[in-house]
Amino acid sequence: MRFLHTMVRVQDIDASLKFYCDLLGLEERRRKDVPAGKFTLIFLGTPGLDPNDNSPELELTHNWDSDEDYGNARNFGHLAYEVDDIYATCQKMLDNGVVINRPPRDGHMAFVISPDGISIELLQKGKTLAPQEPWASMESSGSW
Repeated sequence: MRFLHTMVRVQDIDASLKFYCDLLGLEERRRKDVPAGKFTLIFLGTPGLDPNDNSPELELTHNWDSDEDYGNARNFGHLAYEVDDIYATCQKMLDNGVVINRPPRDGHMAFVISPDGISIELLQKGKTLAPQEPWASMESSGSW
């Protein structure tokens, strides 16, 4: 058995792709429109990896013409991604209007929320970075 993907429902494809691809750094691997079911599936993966390497993916599901409120399902938990520089990643998010719910005060871990309310944990790759401002003094906000 192997882990294949995690699926999250999204309401705005463009906002979600900006968040996951432009800000977080994932890349679109494939997309499938299903007119009979009125939905689109978009699979995202880690850049630089061979798309055939069988690494886990994130599946974004967009239901066409739906105004369903997916709510804040805390039973889902969160997605976690390892990043090369947690401070640079969080700064990029902040510069693009993303709220840093749990800042990387410790140089190791942060939490942000996707446009659809999915909690995203960011973890520093390798050794924890030394605490630095403004992150060390930044308060947490909201929930994650």
